[in-house]
Amino acid sequence: MFPIRDHNPSRKTPWVTLTLIGVNVAVFVLLTLPLNDRQLIALYTEYGVTPARVEALDYITAMFLHGGVMHLLGNMLFLWIYGDNLEEEMGPLPFLAFYLATGVVATWLHVVFSPGSTVPLVGASGAIAGVMGGYLLLYPKAKIDVLFIIVIIPKIWPIPAWIVLAIWFALQLVNGTMTVGSGAGVAYWAHIGGFVAGLIGTLPWFLKEGAARWWQKTDGHPPHPDAEYGRLSSTSIPTVRRRK
Repeated sequence: MFPIRDHNPSRKTPWVTLTLIGVNVAVFVLLTLPLNDRQLIALYTEYGVTPARVEALDYITAMFLHGGVMHLLGNMLFLWIYGDNLEEEMGPLPFLAFYLATGVVATWLHVVFSPGSTVPLVGASGAIAGVMGGYLLLYPKAKIDVLFIIVIIPKIWPIPAWIVLAIWFALQLVNGTMTVGSGAGVAYWAHIGGFVAGLIGTLPWFLKEGAARWWQKTDGHPPHPDAEYGRLSSTSIPTVRRRK
């Protein structure tokens, strides 16, 4: 089960979202890929968040480091799916501040639950979890295309955002509870903290739009037509049509 895109098109170019993706990719390609294992450990130790000896600036630098290609690609895909709509609603600079703030809160909660850990935390997952939390509040019924691999056959179904994000959050909560103090390789509590921070941080925009009236007006859907996707005759995987 892997979200690949939503049916919630932006009406403006999401410059901050694109810039964040570009910076993350550039840091990985220019600073991470050329390093050997020993140098990578030194980089993560210096600029990641190590709960046992955390420094304030590390909360920001850690968001732009990733532990591998799949770690980077997964985070950037989720940022692209959910970030453009929040940026459009909030505005570019407020969205950037929101992204960084939820990332800091997410990392702080990880430190709280792993105070003696000497394993550096890196990645944008906490900030992106914040974006997902905000998306859930504003667009609970936006359709998300989710890829399912059934044996070897790929299938894609559009599923309401609230179901996709609720399942994701529940998995983080269950795994986080089971791995408290275990030094698990995935920072589940950072994901949980970022998601909750995103929900709370999006409240001013939700209230500005009328709170429950915002949902009633659109029945929880985005306030514009869904993007449409066609289907190739030889596969069940949709392809994107240009919107007129």
